[in-house]
Amino acid sequence: MVLEQEGTLTISGAELYTKSWLPDNGSPKAKLVFIHGFSDHINRYPAFFSHLASKGIAVYGFDQRGWGRSVKKPAEKGLTGQTSQVLSDIAAFLSQPHLLGTPGSQEPVFVMGHSMGGGQVVTFAADPEYESLVKKARGFLLEAPFIGFSPEERPSRLKIALGRLAGRLMPHFQLVHKIAVENITRDKYVQTSIKEDQLMHDTGTLEGFAGLLDRTNDLQQGKIKLGKEGVVQSLWVGHGTADKVTWFEATKEWFEQCAGGVKDRTLRAYEGWFHQLHCDGECSGEFFEDVANWILERTGGDEREPEVVKTDETLKVQEEVAIAVLEGERSQKTEAKL
Repeated sequence: MVLEQEGTLTISGAELYTKSWLPDNGSPKAKLVFIHGFSDHINRYPAFFSHLASKGIAVYGFDQRGWGRSVKKPAEKGLTGQTSQVLSDIAAFLSQPHLLGTPGSQEPVFVMGHSMGGGQVVTFAADPEYESLVKKARGFLLEAPFIGFSPEERPSRLKIALGRLAGRLMPHFQLVHKIAVENITRDKYVQTSIKEDQLMHDTGTLEGFAGLLDRTNDLQQGKIKLGKEGVVQSLWVGHGTADKVTWFEATKEWFEQCAGGVKDRTLRAYEGWFHQLHCDGECSGEFFEDVANWILERTGGDEREPEVVKTDETLKVQEEVAIAVLEGERSQKTEAKL
């Protein structure tokens, strides 16, 4: 059984919808704060969050300003505010007493973001203004983060320049931007549910789009880095190689060049997977387990992990070494018998 709790949290005058998925025994091993993506809301992840809660990981999320059930009237659709407002909202949510607001919390707290939310989370983690709060988090996880546009979705330079100019002149002007559901997930049922979900309104403001473009551009150009050691304790990044919304290659390049300050970091490439790893068909159970296991491996107290940098290639090498060692032991046993 998983306990679900709904509520609201007022931040800077905005009443935001919140929801939690909690282990039924009331004693979580870890806590995860989740930041959703563009035209998304926190109730789009029930199977993923319920799985984590069943493993002892309590999940806390909120519909961001301008999205989901935090929208009370049409004029609020996509009204996210500037990047500074977005990061301030994340900080306020994390600063609640049951999360990072109380010194010496018994359960380690992790922070995860998907797509646009992934770009927001890494921007937050790299911002010196929030360094003291970031240090309290046990680790950060990014699912298909918006670090670079996929070739299918990349706007022209002219469109980006005009968008930024319009964003300054008419910041609250609303614009609909639809992403083909066939590019989001391979699961036909999920594709249909996205089309029918009235809360996924595909509406952003020029100000919000400008902020997203600026964050993505800064990430892809290496201006946003996790380069200071000891701030972010651990980092896990998962991305599908066939993602047609955000670009796996941009994520890989950022991980290799801009995350050097995080000793315990892992990049997991999901070969042939699409954008929503959490609902990309029957294989999504593998993603659930990867996330749960990574978190639970880091719940044994406040001690930091030894230096570990993992990619799929290093994991493959480790596996080959283990097989070689095992074969060597078998060979020695055979010789001993002879």
